[in-house]
Amino acid sequence: MIAMTALHTNPLFARLESARHVLVAGAGGGFDVYAGLPIALSLLHQGKDVHLANLTFAAVEGLPLEDWLAPDVAAVTPRSALHQTYFPERTLAQWLELHGYPSTVHALARTGVQPLRAAYRALIERYEIDAVVLVDGGTDILMCGDESGLGTPEEDLTSVAALADLVDLVPELLVVSVGFGVDAYHGVSHGLVLENIAALERDGAYLGAFSLSRTTREGALYVDAVAHAQQHTPEHPSIVNGQIAAAVRGEFGNVRFTARTSGSELFVNPLMSLCFVFTLEGLAHRCRYLDRIENTHLMRQVSSAIAEFRDDVTWRPPRRIPH
Repeated sequence: MIAMTALHTNPLFARLESARHVLVAGAGGGFDVYAGLPIALSLLHQGKDVHLANLTFAAVEGLPLEDWLAPDVAAVTPRSALHQTYFPERTLAQWLELHGYPSTVHALARTGVQPLRAAYRALIERYEIDAVVLVDGGTDILMCGDESGLGTPEEDLTSVAALADLVDLVPELLVVSVGFGVDAYHGVSHGLVLENIAALERDGAYLGAFSLSRTTREGALYVDAVAHAQQHTPEHPSIVNGQIAAAVRGEFGNVRFTARTSGSELFVNPLMSLCFVFTLEGLAHRCRYLDRIENTHLMRQVSSAIAEFRDDVTWRPPRRIPH
């Protein structure tokens, strides 16, 4: 029996209505946590206790011992490791402080499933988390494993697998995918993405979608945060969030905001601002190799396990969207 909500309610926030302590986490590393910022801000504006986390690509090993809440999870503040030029978690912490919001962003080490699960467990227990929203900037988190192209699924599905075993600890585990189309550069067929979403709908795991709008307070703040990140990380700005923010601003087509995209043609469009919402349990159930990465401790073990699975499976060919 699928739980019913009213048409006029937002599918994500209806599920989080009773939650008091929410963790919003970037699934795939890099600037993924920024894709969850509008959701986190909306929850804060509703008076909820909200914490931010991100699977980090930054060099966090040198952070002082007092910054580590547990193995593989550090509390990053606006003044953490100021010598590092690339540190998305710190850059976001600085933006949050600038705007008067709680300014700690937790950095999760880039590990395999077992230590990442322990890190999540430590955060959940420390802050008495009763809901987790795992956010992917892009759509490769929706890949089952048998598609012609998976994008860069290692970090995303390690995060899914780590949280999937904590379903008895956290009443609400949700996944949000925002940035439809941005993973085409990495070989993702978005026709197959739509096929996967339809399958998740049949399973009762797809909860619906809503769009980010700059006419909302949170949408406008998100656009500002992305611009701030681009200014403070000029050599490595987020291509994913740059496209999403451009779509929120109403830009279209081959939008240029960084030299990193030179040599490729972008297709920024309104679909990139859509947030697709899923139950994490349902999403995990459809990933065909999740059991193979369960006992990993290192990210390279995850990569190897996915590659071995790919050798054993017949791939679904790309599916063109006929519109």
